[in-house]
Amino acid sequence: MSTPQPERSRRRADAQRSVDALVEAAREVFLEAGVDAPVRQIAGRAGVGLATFYRHFPERSDLVSAVFRHEVDACADEAAALAATQEPFEALARWLHRFTGFVGTKRGLSAALHSGNPAFEPLPAYFQQRFEPALRQLLEAAAAAGEVRPDVAPLDLLYAVSRICTGGVDRTADERMVALLVDGLRYGAQRDH
Repeated sequence: MSTPQPERSRRRADAQRSVDALVEAAREVFLEAGVDAPVRQIAGRAGVGLATFYRHFPERSDLVSAVFRHEVDACADEAAALAATQEPFEALARWLHRFTGFVGTKRGLSAALHSGNPAFEPLPAYFQQRFEPALRQLLEAAAAAGEVRPDVAPLDLLYAVSRICTGGVDRTADERMVALLVDGLRYGAQRDH
């Protein structure tokens, strides 16, 4: 006899809530204590037991990858939301500052991602797959409005912001440098053509 469909759906929903709670708890704990924080601390904050933790994330790298993907998705998805509610240049500038915050808070994850662990090898491609189209949409809209130069490659701009943010430890200075970079995008804009 098969399990009734509503029971299976409820189990799937419960499992997804556990995964979501673990990813959110891990994100918070990683910010506070780094990616090597005790599993017990993450599970406790998520309100689940260790068995549930290990059922969903058998290896720490599984959890680190899940947190990274979750954060990438949230940041990338914000581009469309900003494009729908802001003028093109303002949407671009706000998203680049949001991306700056993303990179700045991921310094702890960066060491894990560059650890040589094969579990992390797909993540740079995921980063590019999600961020490049999001930024391209914003750049094209701002260029079409004559607010930024039309020859900026999204990937170049992503790398520039990333390099600014990984060079130091002062997030305020990072924000100021990215603001200068954003202002520089206006140089060569096709405003009155």
